[in-house]
Amino acid sequence: MSRPPAAPARGATRERLLDAYEELICDQGPRAATLDAVASTAGVSKGGLLYHYGSKDALVEGQLARLRRLAGADLDLMRAAPEGAAAYYLNTSVDDLVPGLHRATVAAVRLAQDGEARAVTVFGEITEDWRAAIEEQVGDRRLSRVIQLIGDGMWLNATMGVPAEDAQELLASLRALGI
Repeated sequence: MSRPPAAPARGATRERLLDAYEELICDQGPRAATLDAVASTAGVSKGGLLYHYGSKDALVEGQLARLRRLAGADLDLMRAAPEGAAAYYLNTSVDDLVPGLHRATVAAVRLAQDGEARAVTVFGEITEDWRAAIEEQVGDRRLSRVIQLIGDGMWLNATMGVPAEDAQELLASLRALGI
């Protein structure tokens, strides 16, 4: 006699719900990410969704907590990167070394664009952490911001499929300019 399949772990269902929420936000916009749509996309009942996330507000909090967690892992890698924080930031602007970070970031940006103040706050905190790590390496706040803005532009292009610039060439150009 075969056993019924085991129920997915609570954490796995929560992650699947966040995946569905992010997918809807990224692909169709925040307003399309209704509770019914999230539940359907995740393959759970609306009651199952509400068991894990009691409201749309709780989904926003869950998504932003995920972004913080992924960005924290990225920051750890950035600070330990043998090529330095600046090169790491530029390189990872187009290559997702922390799986899910780019998509979670796009979802947060879409939420911020839709007026979600918590997303603006979280994104600002994460951005400042990344900038500070670059500054630790280059020793100049303005230069760290310039490097970050270059990386942000590379990231934006990558999200739209525009070919990436070579990060090492960009850093070499900055050095040649005396920056």
